[in-house]
Amino acid sequence: MSKERHPLTQFTLNMLPFADAASEGLPIGRLLRLSLFQVSVGMATVMLLGTLNRVMIVELSVPAMLVAIMIALPVLVAPFRALLGFRSDTHKSAIGWKRVPYLWFGTLYQFGGLAIMPFSLILLSGDQTHGPEWAGEAFAAVAFVMTGLGLHMTQTAGLALASDKATDETRPRVVALLYVMFLVGMGISALVFGWLLSDFSKFRLIQVVQGAAVMTLLLNVIALWKQEQMAPMSREERAVPRPAFREAWADLMSGGQAGRLLAVVALGTCAFSMQDVLLEPYGGQILGLSVAATTLVTALWAGGALIGFALAARWLANGADPVRLAAQACMAGVVAFSAIVFSAPFETATLFYAGAAMIGYGAGLFAVSTLTSAMMLSKTTSAGAGLALGAWGAAQATAAGVGIALGGTIRDGVTQIASTGALGPGLNTPFIGYTMVYHIEIAILFATLVAIGPLVRVGRPKPVADQKFGLAEFPS
Repeated sequence: MSKERHPLTQFTLNMLPFADAASEGLPIGRLLRLSLFQVSVGMATVMLLGTLNRVMIVELSVPAMLVAIMIALPVLVAPFRALLGFRSDTHKSAIGWKRVPYLWFGTLYQFGGLAIMPFSLILLSGDQTHGPEWAGEAFAAVAFVMTGLGLHMTQTAGLALASDKATDETRPRVVALLYVMFLVGMGISALVFGWLLSDFSKFRLIQVVQGAAVMTLLLNVIALWKQEQMAPMSREERAVPRPAFREAWADLMSGGQAGRLLAVVALGTCAFSMQDVLLEPYGGQILGLSVAATTLVTALWAGGALIGFALAARWLANGADPVRLAAQACMAGVVAFSAIVFSAPFETATLFYAGAAMIGYGAGLFAVSTLTSAMMLSKTTSAGAGLALGAWGAAQATAAGVGIALGGTIRDGVTQIASTGALGPGLNTPFIGYTMVYHIEIAILFATLVAIGPLVRVGRPKPVADQKFGLAEFPS
């Protein structure tokens, strides 16, 4: 006979955030502990894309082109997420662990990259009296690659482990919790790093970055501790050859839908990402907004993304077709970028802010919808969830990096050409560089809609209650 809970105790548990994400195989305490790996991933993301970006350019006077190359190196590792997911699906060990070894080695790569990074950056800035000049560039590249590899390996294995432990009913809420913890890790880390480096010195840089390395190790060890049960395998079981990645990939692509879905993910993510480094400068340079006013853009974008995430979860639970939701997200993006473009001639910050929030909403809805489609693909082939969702993560992360690089490059190139008068006196303005990027993003979103078309199911969508999104699915 089960023991009845006291009504007051039940009320208290129900009031806890994400209390309904717990299940028998993944209690709330264990789930919260597991989610700490997302905090470390968020911290590393802020370190790579935010804090060190500014420090290298401003305080260390590293050329911007070299900084861009270093920041792009972790993106080069992203395509290997599919392979990492497949290897964790099929990993064999004497004690039966599948995900924990990849979590652990990902943690070590992440720790090692951050540990050597500050010394590498100091050498990169030219502050050296002995040794070859290329040493700084070489060691900095190694540090960024190691950190990026560790980040992707940790996140892929950790999210796959969470999906393994969650039930079909709780999986959407588990992913929501992990996504929120990623944002929490980014937000807290950004504030702490900014505060600690406000009085900058090279010694302080070493302390902060290596402190982040130690925190990464501590958080991830706590997260993975006793999360995966031992299931010893016999020598005969371990001797059975694992399936080849090439065969598993061919099986995933055999249905004809996987390749098109990955193309949709790449196109849509690139379209939503090209503006990532341009929105705040656009508000300041074109609309004349203050630093405090443009900072609000990030908050509006994040709020819109969370709304898109929450609405997608509700609509999918009610039987919506994820492919149709992805198409709706693209249309929301078209409206959003149009609002951004028209905010300059109308000289209204309100339209600009509305467009920023709508971009976040469209990006969040698009990510969740395509993620759900990837999970459905993994159930129609013999390929494991790690492979299917690793492929989704690889396409998403790679396209995001490419989109960010394209956005900045196109804006600078068009602005330079316009400043020479080659486009005529009417277009000799900084506005033309930004608006060219936004118009290209709108065009790519329409191309994404064309690619989505053959994926849409004919007739009334069937309920997808047994295919709710939520796995490793979610890289970032």
